Amino acid sequence: MAEIKVPELAESITEGTIAQWLKQPGETVEKGEFIVELETDKVNVEVISEEAGVVQEHLAQEGETVEVGQVIAIVGAASGAGASSAPAPKAEEAPAEPTAKSEAPATMEPVVKDVAAEEQTSSDRTIASPAARKLAREKGIDLAAISPVDPMGRVRVQDVEAHGSKPAAASAPAAKTEAPKAAAAPSSDEENGRIVREKMSRRRQTIAKRLLEVKQSTAMLTTFNEIDMTNVMALRSRKKDKFQQDHNGTRLGFMSFFTKAVTAALKKYPYVNAELDGNDVLLKQFYDVGVAVSTEEGLVVPIVRDTDKKNFAEIEASIADLAKKARDKKLSIADMTGGSFTITNGGVFGSLMSTPILNGTQVGILGMHTIQKRPVAIGDSIEIRPMMYVALSYDHRVIDGSDSVGFLKMVKDLIENPEDLLLES
Repeated sequence: MAEIKVPELAESITEGTIAQWLKQPGETVEKGEFIVELETDKVNVEVISEEAGVVQEHLAQEGETVEVGQVIAIVGAASGAGASSAPAPKAEEAPAEPTAKSEAPATMEPVVKDVAAEEQTSSDRTIASPAARKLAREKGIDLAAISPVDPMGRVRVQDVEAHGSKPAAASAPAAKTEAPKAAAAPSSDEENGRIVREKMSRRRQTIAKRLLEVKQSTAMLTTFNEIDMTNVMALRSRKKDKFQQDHNGTRLGFMSFFTKAVTAALKKYPYVNAELDGNDVLLKQFYDVGVAVSTEEGLVVPIVRDTDKKNFAEIEASIADLAKKARDKKLSIADMTGGSFTITNGGVFGSLMSTPILNGTQVGILGMHTIQKRPVAIGDSIEIRPMMYVALSYDHRVIDGSDSVGFLKMVKDLIENPEDLLLES
């Protein structure tokens, strides 16, 4: 008999949701075969069976939240001998039943102690900056109880301060949350089918929570500009067929141009490539650009590593590979860890203008939008040009207006003169 347990997922992930059971009770399973799919805050994980046999029972249902190390299924022996020998111990155990019952209270106490000990060490397992740990100790706050803004779960000083500013309100919501549960009876509109209630997925809940936390914990501001896409479109049109032929089918898109332009601008304006940690600004000496990808379950931001060292073909290949993994639910934690800046392209859905929200602890995000032909002044004449609005949302606590405007202006200039990107290495 083997127990199927929730495996270690990542340092910042302690629980998940049963997305779907791939094997039902009574079905046979081979050693190493997938038995269940777990949905976490960031990725989906398929759990294998360590032994061959028959699935005897599920200990958790689809949609249920389970913790790392929790037993969620039992796999028994598949042979007839194993099945026939199982009832024998039951007959022998029958006389000993009163003894087992009398010992039950004694065996429960160590379990409670283990849980308490585990709770005491939860703060030690929480990822946090040294300054955040110090502040939490001073305030007497359990790090495990803090909801961090960082998408990877790292607790910062600002998270501790935000948590510490609402201790009095902590107990009040507990009483309030019970009232909605009691009053959660279906409305008349739900009963007659005019409203359909749908439970948010774990990932959608996490996205909603993180976006709200970013809005509440940053001084976010957005600046805009517009880019004449004439030259880059002409260059792409001339080179795309040969590019695809020379690079094993990799297509030349606009994202590689914007990624290279952003990387060059980050080098000139290093505070846009930074992170705020309490009273310290962390200036990152690497260029890992996140590219937002829309999936059925919500937005994910896989990271293109070392964009300053990659050429156009390598960037396009990385983006295509990450997008495919996102659609196939094959992204790993490593694929989404450690980005320093993010690019999001709402233009693929027809968005003309938007104000993107910062991604986790990053202080800048570039929003691309749809390309639209508009009349523009070229010298003393009016011409119809393909134009794109771009937006830079930034944390004003770290980035001044001059840097934000200068950064966006540099991206604009490089895209409008794409040959200059060859000089930016």
